Amino acid sequence: MFEGFTTHRIDHDGVAIHAVVGGDGPPLLLLHGHPQTHVIWHKVAGELARHFTVVATDLRGYGDSDKPAGLPDHSNYSKRTMAADQMAVMRALGFERFRVLAHDRGARVAHRLAVDHPQAVEKVVTLDIAPTLAMYAQTNEAFARAYYHWFFLIRPAPFPETLIEADPELYLRQTMGSRSAGLAPFTDEALAEYLRGLRQPGAAHGLCEDYRASAGIDLDHDRADIEAGRMIECEMLALWGSDGAVGKCFQPLEEWRKVARRVTGHALPCGHYIAEEIPEQLLAEVLPFLRA
Repeated sequence: MFEGFTTHRIDHDGVAIHAVVGGDGPPLLLLHGHPQTHVIWHKVAGELARHFTVVATDLRGYGDSDKPAGLPDHSNYSKRTMAADQMAVMRALGFERFRVLAHDRGARVAHRLAVDHPQAVEKVVTLDIAPTLAMYAQTNEAFARAYYHWFFLIRPAPFPETLIEADPELYLRQTMGSRSAGLAPFTDEALAEYLRGLRQPGAAHGLCEDYRASAGIDLDHDRADIEAGRMIECEMLALWGSDGAVGKCFQPLEEWRKVARRVTGHALPCGHYIAEEIPEQLLAEVLPFLRA
């Protein structure tokens, strides 16, 4: 996987962020979701690298990036802090402006990145999310059943961490396998990488802190944006799976239009893990948008 890519570790305020870099052309930042790593892009990275300088990172708390202990207010796992990590990575690599393709948790970081750093983000593509504030406000029984982990992971430490660490493979396979496509989209090599990341010391705590921040300080930041009239100013493409909980429980495009000035989007015939379920179709959707 990621043949021809180089590996980097870039520091931001004492936290090292792991990245792989490959290709040639305008810079494109790839951000993954839970409970995965940059490896989610392995089926599309090669083709993207024909058109872009691809930078695929592990978010703080995930994969081979550092996993600091969470602060009492979870601010060091806020999407604001995680977006600042990505700015540090891109600047260290010499990129002041770039495009972003992001899935799940990474797409929440991309949302914050576009709002906090509008001078840097040229275009953004989000995969299978609606805005965090809207999803919490509109949670219903169907969503709570499908996304049980949203409410499990935010319980105070060390309760969820202890249960995950007792059997990381069970947590990984049950969480990822419970979506519409099951485990079929994931190669054995990719699953092994996700499990390796989750077994690292501090990994369970890192992903829990990500969700704790989203249920608290991130919502405060989102509300402050609304009050101040701050929105995503760059061009945005929102894609989601027609078989996934996000598309079934929410109106993603309608919600994105409330926080982004120039957004288009639609559902794709898949579930949550778009880049691994339908990689060729994803490329056909995002390449024209990102290259224009």
